[in-house]
Amino acid sequence: MHRTARSNRIRLVAIGLGLAILYFTFSPWSFGYDSESVRLTQFMNSKETGTPAVVKPSSFNWSSVASQHVSETLIVPWNKHARLPRVQYVFDKESNEEAQSREYRRTQVRNVFQRDWQAYRKFAWMKDALMPMTGSYRDQFSGWAATLVDSLDTLWIMGLKAEFDEAVAAVAGIDFGNSTSTTVNTFETNIRYLGGLLSAYDLSKRPILLAKAIELGDLLHLAFNTENGMPVDFIDFQRAKTGEKLLVEPTVVSASPGTLSLEMTRLSQITGNPKYYTAVSGVMSLFYRNQNRTNIPGLWPTYVSMSRKDVTTGSQFTLAGSADSLYEYLPKMHGLLQGAEPMYDTMSRGFLDAANEHMLFRPMLPGEDDILISGNANANDDGKTSLDPESEHLACYLGGAYALGGKILQRPDDIETGAKLTKGCMYAYKSMASGVGPERWNMVACESRTNCKWNEETWVKERQKRPEWKEHLPRGFTTVKDPRYILRPEAIESVFILYRITGRRQYQDAAWDMFQAVRNATHTQYASGSVPDVTIPIDTSKNEDYMESFWLAETLKYFYLAFSPPDLISLDDYVLNTEAHPFLIPR
Repeated sequence: MHRTARSNRIRLVAIGLGLAILYFTFSPWSFGYDSESVRLTQFMNSKETGTPAVVKPSSFNWSSVASQHVSETLIVPWNKHARLPRVQYVFDKESNEEAQSREYRRTQVRNVFQRDWQAYRKFAWMKDALMPMTGSYRDQFSGWAATLVDSLDTLWIMGLKAEFDEAVAAVAGIDFGNSTSTTVNTFETNIRYLGGLLSAYDLSKRPILLAKAIELGDLLHLAFNTENGMPVDFIDFQRAKTGEKLLVEPTVVSASPGTLSLEMTRLSQITGNPKYYTAVSGVMSLFYRNQNRTNIPGLWPTYVSMSRKDVTTGSQFTLAGSADSLYEYLPKMHGLLQGAEPMYDTMSRGFLDAANEHMLFRPMLPGEDDILISGNANANDDGKTSLDPESEHLACYLGGAYALGGKILQRPDDIETGAKLTKGCMYAYKSMASGVGPERWNMVACESRTNCKWNEETWVKERQKRPEWKEHLPRGFTTVKDPRYILRPEAIESVFILYRITGRRQYQDAAWDMFQAVRNATHTQYASGSVPDVTIPIDTSKNEDYMESFWLAETLKYFYLAFSPPDLISLDDYVLNTEAHPFLIPR
């Protein structure tokens, strides 16, 4: 290169670096702590990737609002010498035939994703959700382009870099200072938006994504701006801007406050700002202190009160919807912190033991399959517990949770429990006429897991107690109370995790069968839509005109990863949040 040209380039780079420093220093979303080297690194990363370095700040600066609740600042615990056991199976080299089959399957998944993403891009760009049959859209999550943000890491993982770049550029203009609704759902905003931004940043290191994650994290941090430091379920958007304390709801489902820890902890890890971790630590400490004071020690009731700081009162217990991700996050937080905070070890063991004793059952089946299903329980103050053998698709995450917990806590029996739970959800899929699992169903629980003989008379007697019984339902099921499939990921999530942990190729084959059934059942004119009844042969013309953002963020991502080389999003390197967003484990 000519010397003068080189000098001019050096001069331009120096000017650019200076402007970047000034911008990051005085921008309304500046970090507020010593992070100059981080900012310079971000600027250089953006130059290398070709992504614009300038972010359009939101119309309101959430970091300018001071929380009135004062609590002791906690530094994110970390021990650089600590190492939990390896999670993933050590896979042998695959044959050419195996590689070709796997790549074919993976390509089929990506084809579905690309079709649905292009439909979103055409009909619902920058909106929350696509309506796949009419080509319209819906804004139900504050209007911040939920599907786009939720899908960022899937685009990256699938190697769709042009689409990723376009989406990142769009993220730069999202205004977290305005909302299409007067209240913001803390739980959904945390798992879909903040989780999506953080994971995409962990994968790509694009500075735009971190800048927007910090903006949103500052908004979510104000959910804890309450009298007692417990989070609100819904953030009053305008009141939050004033700095006035928010009013905590009297009763919420336990999953809502219990599913904030991973995202806020990861944000503190990345930025070095401890305020996010400090906020969620108060909530999780409350669950920790009271874990063994409930009617089922080890578990928490479905409904809790953050306003009264009461997580013990209640007789209804579930591991499924309303409570699911509270339990899911316990071993995952243990993994993200690499065991540096002991309470997650304690809570994980307590929940795994209690759930195994009180909530899991072996269903009575014609083929006497050795599988497990997660039910619900009622437990009164007298200590008596009764099992309700009802399960739902949302509970299908549990197989993966048991396997992951068993691996990092070195409890091999839990891995096998996870395998049986996963096979239970696989059974629900293959039993339905569509090959797709339903939203909610009932079975007959055997008294023993080792002696579970089929009894036709017992099954008939139990189904007669259920007004939801229909003649076309498979033997062994006493109801399919909710026959829909709404694009949920939990079954393939556990299949993926069990494959990566055990190395058993039966899970890959099961994933392929599930994918083909799901693809055929959900296909609509423009993209993929929910199925109204999986118990009968599929008629896609009757599908529902709605595509959840988690279809692209979770379901198709898990299918894709199930057919990918095991080093792509290795479970030894990443922890995935409840929206399937991978967070990098610090080393």
